[in-house]
Amino acid sequence: MIAVINFKTYAKGTGASAVHLAKICASVAAGYPHVHVILAVQAADLNAVSSAVTIPVIAQHVDPIMYGSHTGHTLLEAVRDNGAKGSLVNHSEHRLPAKECQQVISRLNEEGLLSVLCVKDPDEARRYERFGAQFIAVEPPKLIGGKVSVVSANPKIITDTVTAVKNTQILVGAGIHETADVKKAVELGAFGILVASDVLKAKDPRRELSNLLEGFEHATDFH
Repeated sequence: MIAVINFKTYAKGTGASAVHLAKICASVAAGYPHVHVILAVQAADLNAVSSAVTIPVIAQHVDPIMYGSHTGHTLLEAVRDNGAKGSLVNHSEHRLPAKECQQVISRLNEEGLLSVLCVKDPDEARRYERFGAQFIAVEPPKLIGGKVSVVSANPKIITDTVTAVKNTQILVGAGIHETADVKKAVELGAFGILVASDVLKAKDPRRELSNLLEGFEHATDFH
């Protein structure tokens, strides 16, 4: 089971604050050895965060480029050399054309790095599974950042994605904010969660992350 915490560009997820929050997440993760907590941070913070914690840290985005004249782009080798163990791909806030998704995932696979492919619905999950990502995270865009979880609003999205995708583990995102959301997502067939605002905007990130990870422990089919 995995929980990916996306720091986005929130104040708590930037610079020295990102390092501080990463240490909190790592401390919480130590109490839940059956759940792999992964942090997705900005490219500028990869080196500092990955040097501060032992849990995996991944990039939020890489571009389908090689060494060369690509000013302003994010090079896979650069994030790798700064501590990234992989990357999100096609997040709803940084969508890529299908061909570029495939190229990025192919390059990550060649480097032995983790790829978490984000999709908007079960149909996209089905069409993109052939790209070979290690995980597919389904996140209905309208629910991202809100307090209504996909588990409550439309659990069929989860079951349909699990049915549509044959050989890839499914993560669930969008509005996940409490123990019961995680518990239900796992019971519906998800392998983990992808969350951001619930932890990054929390007054007490330690407690909030603990509450989420408790959901894995309480899921009826976890053990």
